[in-house]
Amino acid sequence: MEIVVSPAELEALANRFKALAEPTRLHILAAICDQERNVQDICDRTGLHQANVSKHLRLMKEAGVLACRREGSWRYYRVIDTELLSLCPHIHPGALGKKA
Repeated sequence: MEIVVSPAELEALANRFKALAEPTRLHILAAICDQERNVQDICDRTGLHQANVSKHLRLMKEAGVLACRREGSWRYYRVIDTELLSLCPHIHPGALGKKA
């Protein structure tokens, strides 16, 4: 059976893979898998600087992995890619860098 994929679908898939191809983004993803969090909370959980976290959050949002909402001056991020949510139990800060 031949699978036909449009160029737009291939582009979206490539962007999603790019969003996950960076260990820092996986670390951030692990920090927000279980619930929506604001940028400061993500920084506290990952130990990363705010500018770095914000850059990676923007890239993942543009790739369709995350959504963002504003509440006052705070921005809250959550995972919207349901397929990625199924990976969350396998992605946690303690697992990063370990070989199977």
